[in-house]
Amino acid sequence: MSLIFLILALIMALTLHEFAHALMGDWLGDRTARQEGRLTLNPLAHIDPLMTLLLPATLIIFHSPVIFGAAKPVPFNPWAVRYGKWGAALVAAAGPLMNLLLAVFFALWFRFVPVAPDLVGLFINIITINISFMIFNLIPLPPLDGSRIVYAAVPLKSIEQISNGRNSGINDARTVQGRQWNEIKYHK
Repeated sequence: MSLIFLILALIMALTLHEFAHALMGDWLGDRTARQEGRLTLNPLAHIDPLMTLLLPATLIIFHSPVIFGAAKPVPFNPWAVRYGKWGAALVAAAGPLMNLLLAVFFALWFRFVPVAPDLVGLFINIITINISFMIFNLIPLPPLDGSRIVYAAVPLKSIEQISNGRNSGINDARTVQGRQWNEIKYHK
């Protein structure tokens, strides 16, 4: 039963995360996700056979302490959204925000509404997975959502340096963080 709860929680978290990206992009004027059939709550539209099914299943079968998976990223055109780079940041933030809202909703439900003992595992999985997805996706490294959010807040020159590969891995985050701090410190 716990494996079924884990799979249900993963599918819910991935589907609603990607749907939130598609919905925000659509609200901001980009019709790409709508045209490609991704503005839907149907999990099949968001499933990537390798990353959503095979990888997590393999990790579960081999009793990995960490379960990882990903959905197909929702396509969007950053030049089609309103508000420029801030619109792109809003599209990026929508996924992690959805994960936060799901975690809070189910935590409050679990706390204040009686839950059948058989469903406790499902609630715990939903809360844990959504918090984990939110935190992971906010890491400011491409292709994660956090990178788009940070890109909106840093100067163009810093983005170009990162995009051109002058920095890599954790150095990307340090460079962006350092330059962002200098922008805040000297341009109040």
